[in-house]
Order: sequence, then C-alpha cells, then structure tokens
Amino acid sequence: MIIAQLPRFHFSIFAKSHFSLSSSHFNFINPKPPVTVARTLFSFALKSNIATVEPIPLPVSDASDLDDVPVEISLDKLFIPPETDISGDDPARLTARILKGSNIVLSKYARDAQVVQADYVKSSVRTEDCPADGLPEFALVGRSNVGKSSLLNSLVRRKRLALTSKKPGKTQCINHFRINDNWYLVDLPGYGYASAPHELKQDWNKFTKDYFLNRSTLVSVFLLVDASIPPKQIDLDYASWLGQNQVPMTMVFTKCDKRKKKKNGGKKPEENIKEFQDLIQGFFETTPPWIMTSSVTNQGRDEILLHMAQLRNYWLKH
Repeated sequence: MIIAQLPRFHFSIFAKSHFSLSSSHFNFINPKPPVTVARTLFSFALKSNIATVEPIPLPVSDASDLDDVPVEISLDKLFIPPETDISGDDPARLTARILKGSNIVLSKYARDAQVVQADYVKSSVRTEDCPADGLPEFALVGRSNVGKSSLLNSLVRRKRLALTSKKPGKTQCINHFRINDNWYLVDLPGYGYASAPHELKQDWNKFTKDYFLNRSTLVSVFLLVDASIPPKQIDLDYASWLGQNQVPMTMVFTKCDKRKKKKNGGKKPEENIKEFQDLIQGFFETTPPWIMTSSVTNQGRDEILLHMAQLRNYWLKH
C-alpha cells in the first residue's frame, strides 16, 4: 500500500540539552542526544509574522464547571498547524479557532473526526507483531491510574471497548483498536505502578520504547497526565524522554472534572496544568499541544478527535 511507504515524520520539538532525566523515578531508557535536523509534521513555533504575545481568553469545554475567570493563553504558547495562517485574525476570531480547553488552533485538515465504528483488532508484545496494513495510528500512554482506558472508551462512545480495571497496570500489551476501518487508537501499557513485578516492568519498557522509536505509522503519542494532582516527576521525565527522542506528542490532561477544595490544600485542575506547563518549559524550546479532558463529563472528547483528525489528514497528505 502507498501509505506503508510514507516516511516517519516528527514534530520539531527538542528537549533542552542541559536537562537530564531523573534516574530515581524514570528508568524507561537513557535519552539520545537531540539531533539538529529533523523533518517536521507540525511545528510548535509561531509564525514569524506574529508580533504580539498578549494573552487571549482560552475557551473551556464546560464553563459552568468553573468558578474562576476563563483561562488565558498567550499567542506564543499556541500550537499552530502548518498551512494555517492566523496573522489576519482579530482576538475574537482567533479565540473561536482554538479548540476548547486547549492551546490548539484548528486547521483546514480538521475534518472526518467522528467515530462511527471501533473494533478491537489484536494485542502485541513486539512492534513487528502490530498490524501491518499501514494505517495511521495514535498511541495513548500514561501512568497506570491516569484513566487511559476510560478516555479511550469515551472517545469511541462505548463503555467496554477497552476494559477498565480497579487494579492499575492491567494493560500489558500494545492493543490496537481500528477506527472507521481507516486508522488506529493504540492502548499502551501504563507506567509507574509500583506493585508490578520488576521483570514485567522491564519488558513493558523495552517493547514500548521500541514501538515509539520504530513504528513508522505512529502519527502521535498522546501522553495522559492527571490534572487533579500536582505534577509527578515520572510524568515530567516521560514527556522529556519523548521530546529528547523527537517522538510527536500531545499532552492530554485527565480528570479535569475533579475540583478539590482549596481549604484542604488542593489545587484546581487549571492550577496543576499551569504548573506542569511551567515545568515543561524547562524541558522544551517550544510548547507542545495540550488538551483538558474528563471521562466523566466527556470534556475534551470532541476536541481530541478533531486534533487527531487534523494530524492524521496532514500525515496522509505528506
């Protein structure tokens, strides 16, 4: 098939060379040094003709859930897809073009996003055993209790496509789900679950690493991060590793419906997300795309599918 012959593209996101991984939390693999030249799929940098960096209101999926003013985002933190010009947009029009609860600008490639069919295909423990039909795919990965299976079920509007478990770490394979017979959602093993046997965790790390680095049809990794708690070092390290190895990445903040009371010392999801992004700035030269979600309220479901659609359609064209 022609699709199978397409080259692997990468985001132009580079981890800063002075950053080193925390070995006490993250033993995925040692990072490769950043390369100086890479073919790009989507650029995280702003177009040079954008001069202002004044913050603009960031739309959220369900404003009724928020008791604060709308989140704001500056122009230099937006994710602007290629072949997308925002230079002539006034603030109101530009705000309307940003996916709710994200920093992602919609492009002309955001089409055919609806899921009408979803089927489990197979589970693999080696990259070479994954489906070989050349269809584009998106991988979901995160800590074992981040709500990965629940998000996958929400995306396809089915309760049990990916079975959830009260015991984190149940997913031990690369699980492929074919969507609309023309692309894949991939459920990867969760990381960071302390009770998993050491040997099993090493096996997960080995084949997940190989999948990230060698799967030619991987369009993007969606890294899930729990927004109901402060940033975890293991998530920061994982994000840094993906950046160091130039693996295309979108950050998906889960559990954004959980709003802990400040009197108990808890922070709101927006505060935890901002803190995570501030820490990410120390890892990366430019800002990766990110989306706020909740599997309980389905916040972010349509936004993720639109983002996947524009990434997928651009990937297929190029």
